[in-house]
Amino acid sequence: MSTIGRLGPDTGPLTFTPPNRRRIYLMRHGDVTYFDDSGKPIDADTVPLNENGRAQASAAGRAFAAENIRFDRVIVSGLPRTRETAQRVLAETGQQIDIETWTCWQEIRSGSLADLPPAEIAQAFLGAFDGLVAEDTRFMNGESVRELLDRVVPPLAELRADKSWDTVLLVLHGGVNRAILSHAMHPLGRLFIGQLAQTPACINALDVGDKPEDWVVRLMNFAPPQPLHRDNRLTVMEKIFASFIRSRQPK
Repeated sequence: MSTIGRLGPDTGPLTFTPPNRRRIYLMRHGDVTYFDDSGKPIDADTVPLNENGRAQASAAGRAFAAENIRFDRVIVSGLPRTRETAQRVLAETGQQIDIETWTCWQEIRSGSLADLPPAEIAQAFLGAFDGLVAEDTRFMNGESVRELLDRVVPPLAELRADKSWDTVLLVLHGGVNRAILSHAMHPLGRLFIGQLAQTPACINALDVGDKPEDWVVRLMNFAPPQPLHRDNRLTVMEKIFASFIRSRQPK
């Protein structure tokens, strides 16, 4: 007879108290255009959603509304593309709620590419989001992965310490979302997984319990209105790099 699941004679009754977890919906902002028609870069701190991005944000809002999901708090990074995405989500859900700004969750910061030789520019664009990324890797010759983790991860503890909310919406950025998702997968260590795709206006669902290590990754990169990613074979940064190359070509 199998002994699997049998208890000894001195063992008391089994008990289990289910953890009381809360929900974090983590979104990336909708699509934006980083280069104008002439190929000139648009300031990443001020760029708004483009037409496609507005449609994506509204579609995400309808997905929340379809399941009657209500938010206790809504937090954005403060950059216009995150605020506009959150506003469009709330418009679809019919909620009137103050949008909070946490600038610590602004996107990983790029530097100057002017001093880089052409052979290193592709790595500067793409290296920070390639596999299991070393912490000394810099994004576009700017902020390192280590610096990103140092400012993105600690505020999660502050958010979790506030017991007043059950469901929170964070509308942030691709690099920042990867840092948060990587932490959720390895909360007792430091990790940055660059391959965690974050399509514009995608929705991730994370559950958190009372213990700091209690994270459950429930959903990743759900991206209405095309949840099966039929037309996506390139990463977001590959698309941006392609636009950058086009912007440098002679007119």
